[in-house]
Amino acid sequence: MDMQGTTTTTVQPLLDYFDRLIPLSKEEKDLTIAKFHPHLFIKKQFALQHGQVCEYFDFVVRGCLRLYKVGEDGVYHILQFATENHWISDLASFHKKIRSTFNIDALEDTVVLRISHGDLIDLYIKAPKFDRIFRVLLENHFMQQQERIGQLFSSTAEERYQSFLENYPHLINRLSQVQIAAYLGVTPEFLSRIRSRMAKSEK
Repeated sequence: MDMQGTTTTTVQPLLDYFDRLIPLSKEEKDLTIAKFHPHLFIKKQFALQHGQVCEYFDFVVRGCLRLYKVGEDGVYHILQFATENHWISDLASFHKKIRSTFNIDALEDTVVLRISHGDLIDLYIKAPKFDRIFRVLLENHFMQQQERIGQLFSSTAEERYQSFLENYPHLINRLSQVQIAAYLGVTPEFLSRIRSRMAKSEK
């Protein structure tokens, strides 16, 4: 659902985010306001569906989106949750203009600030500082995904759950057990047993 035009108020969380990375000039802030547009996703609404080309790079102002794939067996595999001050997109589809093999949907009513591929390239040309900013974003995302893949290969399910608790404490009460299990790569029943064992060990 498109919202009213972008203003300094609606884009302020993104301006603050950029300033924490590399402070922006007034002209660069004006470009941000011009290029990013607010959008509301109602809970369960898709931001991207399998087979579509990903048209936008989204910054979450409030709410929660998830990036996931559904296996041939119907099992959900969640790659990413994006909450306040996090980014989400199918980067391969976004940059290469190819059909996505993923889905992105809203787990809560969610407001994002989104930029199209064409506007992002124009932003790089008009203000090279954004090229540096988005390089840092992509480097951080790449490192996080490497760490996540490494955990899937070398950590136990209990260790992965403990890491999830440490890194995403703000999500524990916002996600269902089914959603957390799909992110960890275990069944909800197995996650329930892990939680039970951890609760007993804490007594």
